[in-house]
Amino acid sequence: MIVTPDTPTMYRRVGGGAAIKVVVDQLYTWILLDEELAPYFAGVAVESLKRHMAALLAQVLGGPQEYGGRDLTEAHRTLAITPAHYARVVDLALAALFLAHAPRDIVAAVEETLIAVRPQVLGAA
Repeated sequence: MIVTPDTPTMYRRVGGGAAIKVVVDQLYTWILLDEELAPYFAGVAVESLKRHMAALLAQVLGGPQEYGGRDLTEAHRTLAITPAHYARVVDLALAALFLAHAPRDIVAAVEETLIAVRPQVLGAA
């Protein structure tokens, strides 16, 4: 289950869909340049993943409820993501938000959500 922040204006405050796209593009740029994380994405349609991530992030921030991707557990089941690699992606996601000048409470809300879904992504749900 995705934890949705109580403040419905977070999506607008962060800059809406255009700002979320910038954050997601930056996140995947860093991920694909990271020699430990890039192998998870070999042979994957990254543009499709970026669209799913942007829709999911928009939903988490109280924006449009357009995420239609697979359940997080199912989507990550075969990847054997390590706790260290998950933490690395979380750090990069938060850094991308800070780089885009997202307010601290929004970054904190995203971090809370990423902590909440960690068991699903790591397969411990």
